[in-house]
Amino acid sequence: MKQINPSTMPTPRGYNNGMLSFAGKILFVAGQIGWDENGNLENGLVAQFERAIQNVLEVVRSAGAHPENIGRLTIYVKDKQEYQSCEKKIGEVYRKHMGKHFPAMSLLVVHDLLEPGALVEIEATAVMP
Repeated sequence: MKQINPSTMPTPRGYNNGMLSFAGKILFVAGQIGWDENGNLENGLVAQFERAIQNVLEVVRSAGAHPENIGRLTIYVKDKQEYQSCEKKIGEVYRKHMGKHFPAMSLLVVHDLLEPGALVEIEATAVMP
C-alpha cells in the first residue's frame, strides 16, 4: 500500500489521509469492542481500546494478513473528553499493537454503542497481501 498525503492539505498526525491499495482482495472487519472470548468487557476506556484493537487484529491475522495490511480504521467512542484525557495511553496501546503503521483513520463520537457498557468500537478494512 502507498500512503497518500497531498501537499495541499495539513500534514496528518497519527494517520494518513489515504492508503492506495495495489492488491485485489479486501477484508472488511466488523466493529469490534473491548470484550474477551467469553463476552466480558474490560474495565475502562484504555483497556477496552486495547482489547478492541486486539480483536480487530485477531480477525486480520485469521484471514492471513498483518497489521500493516490495514488500510482504514474507524474508531467510535462514547465520550470525547474521556478519549482526550486518555489519548497518550491510547497512543501507547496503539503503537504496542500496530507499531508505526498509521492507516487512514476516522474517530467519531457517538451517543451510544449497541453493547451495554461498551465505551469504544473499532472497525477496519485490510488489503490482503
